[in-house]
Amino acid sequence: MRVRLTSDPAAGAGPRAMLVERLAPRMVPDALATARDLGVLELEAVERSAAREPVAEALLDRWEALATLAAVDLGAARVVEPHLDALGILAEAAATDDAGPHDPDRAAVWGVFAAEGGDEPLRARPVGDGWRLDGVKPWCSLAGILDRALVTAHVDDAGTRRLFAVDLRAPGVAVDEGAWAARGLSEIPSGPVRFTEVAAEPVGADGWYLQRPGFAIGGMGVAACWFGGAVGLARTLHAALVERSDPHALAHLGAIDEQLEAARLVFADAARRAPGADRATARILAKRVRATVARTCDDVLARTARALGPAPLALDAEHAKRVADLQLYVRQHHAERDLASLGEALTASEAPW
Repeated sequence: MRVRLTSDPAAGAGPRAMLVERLAPRMVPDALATARDLGVLELEAVERSAAREPVAEALLDRWEALATLAAVDLGAARVVEPHLDALGILAEAAATDDAGPHDPDRAAVWGVFAAEGGDEPLRARPVGDGWRLDGVKPWCSLAGILDRALVTAHVDDAGTRRLFAVDLRAPGVAVDEGAWAARGLSEIPSGPVRFTEVAAEPVGADGWYLQRPGFAIGGMGVAACWFGGAVGLARTLHAALVERSDPHALAHLGAIDEQLEAARLVFADAARRAPGADRATARILAKRVRATVARTCDDVLARTARALGPAPLALDAEHAKRVADLQLYVRQHHAERDLASLGEALTASEAPW
């Protein structure tokens, strides 16, 4: 069943096919098992919308496809989301004057590795007419399976970062296969990768990746996956209450419905306002969306646990996986730290309310 972010049933309608059919040969088997049976938007159509200037309809198509996939299997959504994000980033770079010579391989499956941390931050240096990467990049999801990735690296001692395209099968790329101990998203290892003299191709100018409005839009795509995971849990509770009547569980279901509807409206509003927004506006919009959806997910996790009790967590593998996946995935929202960042952004101008 498709997850809709608009109240108009005709909006975002398009050809139904397997969302991940083209990714299937290289996806994790556990994620594939459900994704292959899921009719969503045709992958090529979603990729085309990701690879052009975003408009409201294209954003809703992309977010609805991700949410629909996540409602069935968050692991599958965790594979598709960065691939679509990478295509959007490459399209944005191609539209700038400083995009560089990069000619993206659209037959590849892409990742986006932009997290920072560790004692050996990834650095880029010019060598001849090209660039080389050295150092360690943390949180590189599926680096041992993907074809290519967009990776941020430091280009000077002042902390300036630039985006680079790299071939993950190139010499000098070493994936730490044993670092991932998570029970959630267990099929999506996201450990560190060491780069040693790895050839890389710049995408955009210094600082461009973080400064573009599309950075915020990409963050809302992740929130669409969280939202889909919460919808999946809500559907489990709804199905359970069709079979029995429990006033306390019904109260939890009503509260979940109220929160999911509020989050849905936030996405619909964001899709309308994000296209053409400047960086500051897009940044605040994305922080609001992500905070709203993260709070909704936390509450849905708590309420479904109270309403359903321990049995499905212990005996229903699909439900237990969805809970563990969402608990981990939604922690990409950094709670009070991200809320403080939103508050700081708001103080840069007059109060918006």
